[in-house]
Amino acid sequence: MEKFIDYFHKAKEELHKVIFPTKEQVKNAYIAVFIVVTVVSLFLALVDGTMSFILSHIM
Repeated sequence: MEKFIDYFHKAKEELHKVIFPTKEQVKNAYIAVFIVVTVVSLFLALVDGTMSFILSHIM
């Protein structure tokens, strides 16, 4: 039982060392991810549309 309690004390100490992101950092990361996902999805939609157009004209 002593090892169990010691583990939680050490885990609590490590948790105090963690630097959590600020609200502004989270917001900026969210916006960056949203923009990248949007750009990549538009690119893939363009490639898919182009390939469908080409294949439909070949057949």
